Amino acid sequence: MKKRDAIMKNAILPALFAALTVVAAQAQAQADTATTEKAQMCAACHGPNGNSTNPQYPILAGQTVHYIYSELQDFKAGRRRDPQMKPIAKTLSDDDMLPLAEFFSKQQEAPTGLKADPAKVEAGAKKSDEVLCTMCHGGGLMGQNEIPRLAGQQYAYVKRELSNFKTHTRTNDGGNMQSVASTLSDQDIENLAQYIANL
Repeated sequence: MKKRDAIMKNAILPALFAALTVVAAQAQAQADTATTEKAQMCAACHGPNGNSTNPQYPILAGQTVHYIYSELQDFKAGRRRDPQMKPIAKTLSDDDMLPLAEFFSKQQEAPTGLKADPAKVEAGAKKSDEVLCTMCHGGGLMGQNEIPRLAGQQYAYVKRELSNFKTHTRTNDGGNMQSVASTLSDQDIENLAQYIANL
């Protein structure tokens, strides 16, 4: 009897494990499909796979997971204001936001094609060193955790957001960027935007 039970157990357990593996794989495939479909609604502004071709919209490809996730939460809660993003974020649950953030973080960033002014890029690099951008945004301004990747971001978007931090139009950063931006002149912002977009 014990021998027969052992034989049955040895036959049933692998079959059960195989069935559970198939079910888990199917569930993951469905979740991946749902995320890809949700990501397509982002493509209208942020471009295919998060590579925005409109300089007014940020590139999401290669952005940090935590940053995308926290910004989606901020848009939904009204801590960050944008008339186009708020209604979209309102439709997303937390269970939607994290997979979307992971999806875009894994995409390969494409060059923007900006023809930067070398003198402004040089001045922007100096200003970046002066205000210690890498202290928060990491080496090469590649971002870390909930601090965004800046390298290669759209010039017009960077310029606008730096200006928004300076004027306190954007306030969802705990005051860190507002403090830095308050020290920047309009020319500093121009130079930094050219430098960042050129990385």
